[in-house]
Amino acid sequence: MNLFVFGLGFSARRFAESQRGRFGRIRASVTDPEKARALSDETGFAVRAFGPEGADSCIAEDLADTDVLLVSVPPDAEGDPTLRAYQDAIVGSRIRWIGYLSTIGVYGDHGGAWIDETTEPSPLSARSKMRLAVENAWLDLGRDTGKTVQVFRLSGIYGPGRNPIVKLREGRSQRIVKRGQVFNRIHIDDIAATLAASIDRPRAGAVYNVTDDEPAPPQVVTEYAAGIAGLPLPPEVDFETADLSPMARSFYGENKRVRNRLIREELGVDLAFPTYREGLTALKDAG
Repeated sequence: MNLFVFGLGFSARRFAESQRGRFGRIRASVTDPEKARALSDETGFAVRAFGPEGADSCIAEDLADTDVLLVSVPPDAEGDPTLRAYQDAIVGSRIRWIGYLSTIGVYGDHGGAWIDETTEPSPLSARSKMRLAVENAWLDLGRDTGKTVQVFRLSGIYGPGRNPIVKLREGRSQRIVKRGQVFNRIHIDDIAATLAASIDRPRAGAVYNVTDDEPAPPQVVTEYAAGIAGLPLPPEVDFETADLSPMARSFYGENKRVRNRLIREELGVDLAFPTYREGLTALKDAG
């Protein structure tokens, strides 16, 4: 069984590395040719270039003998680059499982209420609206071709090298307070476990929320990270006056608590890090 990953980023790389033993061959893409060469050396995978400047001619050949396809490439202004370039190759291949990594941002704002996969998406930002359109394009491909397509809506991703402890150590952390605001999170190892469980239990057209059990205010997570790592706590900053990029500020315009019942009950996923506390404690020494 062979794997191809479009977009070998933080989460997708963790999945591929954690599942190395189940695949005969692992091929992947990144946008930059130099990065592709470096990642090939680091991982042992065959990493190809696929981006605005062109694509490695080997990708079409790779897809022909791929069994499992993971798509982790964000949309651009015109939709999904992967579908534009390789829809025919994917349809004509032997691929039997397709996973598309999306975002809980497609749900929009729910005023802090609990939601699940039965909640109708109502994206607010242009990028989330495009995400939903691309989700539907992949699901349509599955319905039209009989290929088993699943969508995974990820919450805020953290893991080694990318977490609140690292931000505190590097002096990049802000303890932003917005009354009533919570965010949902997921450790990359739990993303990898969910994808692996879906390959074992495929369901055509499935949509899963991939998030932990406890949405929490961002300042509370920062306080916990500082406490366990023995680091100074940044002063509280009111959201209205916080120094945030437009994109970061837009995240605070959406407030929801996302349930993960489906990955537990249907896929049998037992989260290694059910809350930020377990996740950050495990990362305290690893970074």
